[in-house]
Amino acid sequence: FDSKGRLYLFHREKQPILCFDRHGKFIRSWGDNLIGKAHGLRVDRHDNIWVTDIGHHMVFQFSPQGKLLLALGQSDKPGAGDDQFDRPTDIAFGSKGEIYVADGYGNSRIVKFDRQGKFLTTWGRPGRSRGEFDTPHTIRVDSKGRVIVGDRENKRVQVFDADGKLLEIWPGFSPYGLAFDTNGVLFVADGVDHKILQLDTSGNVVGSWGRKGKAPGEFDLPHMLAADAAGNLYIAEIGGMRLQKLKRKK
Repeated sequence: FDSKGRLYLFHREKQPILCFDRHGKFIRSWGDNLIGKAHGLRVDRHDNIWVTDIGHHMVFQFSPQGKLLLALGQSDKPGAGDDQFDRPTDIAFGSKGEIYVADGYGNSRIVKFDRQGKFLTTWGRPGRSRGEFDTPHTIRVDSKGRVIVGDRENKRVQVFDADGKLLEIWPGFSPYGLAFDTNGVLFVADGVDHKILQLDTSGNVVGSWGRKGKAPGEFDLPHMLAADAAGNLYIAEIGGMRLQKLKRKK
């Protein structure tokens, strides 16, 4: 969601980036002949749209109207260089506009850039030890500046400072997607147990919704999620091939 309440949805068909108003009315779409295979989408504080393309190994920044503003990576040239990715999965932003990319499927690392896209640092490698990753699939930055990484196949979240120093590990679930609501509450899409989880600031599960299925309120591989200004959750399902809205309880 952007600051005007517009919803952006990233999917793996023609016109991969879709924009809707707050009532679900279609506004615009774009991305053909540029996006190879859709994965993660985020909106920054300036309402620019960022996506990760696991088909071409790229990260793109667009204006709200769909104009390409920045491209990071080398198209169709996967690698571990400072200007390369290998199937990047998600993007997050620091308080000063820093860009964090979860270079998740191929390299299992985090790459940090400044707001202009200049490489700053990287950390992580494939593995199961502390600070290592097995598919860092989703990434967020909290109000304290902590970099929260969903280490999917290791079934844990790892928490770092802005320079990659490991602070905490939260085990016990499979984080496919992470999202904060407007109150700073963290939610997890657990794609293995087909549930949405609510975590406290120490990584403890304090709420859980759903089970595997196709009925309303059930999930079939929840992949990514987002919250609107009212605190409602929207969950994109890979298996279910749909978007569900969970209304916030008052």
